[in-house]
Amino acid sequence: MKTNLAALAITGLLLSVPAFAAAAGQPAVSAKTAPIDLNTATLADLESLPGVGRRTAELIIEYRQKNGGFKKVEELMNVKGIGEKSFLRLKPLVAAAPKAEKAGGAR
Repeated sequence: MKTNLAALAITGLLLSVPAFAAAAGQPAVSAKTAPIDLNTATLADLESLPGVGRRTAELIIEYRQKNGGFKKVEELMNVKGIGEKSFLRLKPLVAAAPKAEKAGGAR
């Protein structure tokens, strides 16, 4: 009985380590890490995402500029080089916050 409890305790500890979560196909992101906003992220912010290199980060920013920003994170799949598999890996790490309205509005 003691062996089973010890094995369960060790298993619980191992599963709580981010490296093991990543190995299991889950993103190794802590609950305290805020998602990166696709509409305000810098080149460096985007390059910090898994599987996103400099060129892909540049294409994300280019898409954002041409389309007036991202309205939803799924639009990330419209960027060349980001398919469904890449998107599913990135989805929990990114957000698409709506643009703030300008104060005073148009006159």
